[in-house]
Amino acid sequence: MTLTTTMTNKMKDVICWWSGGITSAVACKIAIDLYGLDRCEVIMIDTKNEHEDTYRFKDDCERWYGTTIHSITAIGSDYESIEDVWRKHKSLNVATGAICSTNLKRRVREKWQKEVDFTHQVFGFEFDKKEFNRARSLSMNHPDVKPIYPLLMMGYDKERCIEIVQEAGIEVPLMYKMGFRNNNCFNTGCVQGGIGYWQKMKVDFPEKFDKMAEIEHELTDEKGEPVTMLKDQSNEAKQSGNVLVFLKKHPDYPELKCLDDMNGRPVEPLFECNGFCSTNDLNPRSETEGQINFAFE
Repeated sequence: MTLTTTMTNKMKDVICWWSGGITSAVACKIAIDLYGLDRCEVIMIDTKNEHEDTYRFKDDCERWYGTTIHSITAIGSDYESIEDVWRKHKSLNVATGAICSTNLKRRVREKWQKEVDFTHQVFGFEFDKKEFNRARSLSMNHPDVKPIYPLLMMGYDKERCIEIVQEAGIEVPLMYKMGFRNNNCFNTGCVQGGIGYWQKMKVDFPEKFDKMAEIEHELTDEKGEPVTMLKDQSNEAKQSGNVLVFLKKHPDYPELKCLDDMNGRPVEPLFECNGFCSTNDLNPRSETEGQINFAFE
């Protein structure tokens, strides 16, 4: 994998992962305050699929930190776009998580990690029981990452992180203001958003909803079996074996539900996409995760 990067050859030893979300932004600031700018390298793994306001937020955070947030990306080398990932793999989600997160986030970070020396990697897991287990899982199962968790150390949850950003005079990313709980992949919509997320996308951004529904049908037709993002956790669906849920009804699979058949849900996405989205093996399945079709690749 060839990585496109804007970084210099001289690397610092504390790597701070900036995902575009509130929690990672505050975690990076805490790390800088603790270790100093001379040791901290702030890096964004760019999917090239983010809301344009994310890059405004990035500029604001650079001024806040007093340093550049560098970018690394696989777009332009292995893949032309996030849609290219889905089409090459004929998949949206697999057993270990979203196929786009795996190829555009996790594998990019793992490839990069092998090529540099570092003392710590900073992750923005917030002060929440679910995130405690993610951190424990990451530390136990991937000790080579040398992870540290500033928000857990300080006891900061997402709401406190929003306050800290606002106290610094920075506008929070627009997606939070629009009622979403993360700041991931707005250009297409996030494949790990869950039922409530996609119900909101259908109402607020119907053109994005329609495009993603077309992609589900396209991949389904090419693969010869249903390719969806969502699933129905009801006892009725489990008993019938028809748990997959299309965004829009597919004519070849009338037995499967579409989003219009599902009850209304709150917007509760899985978590920020930061290169370790699948690190949650110590957690019980959350309601949103239960709604996501993690098919086997």
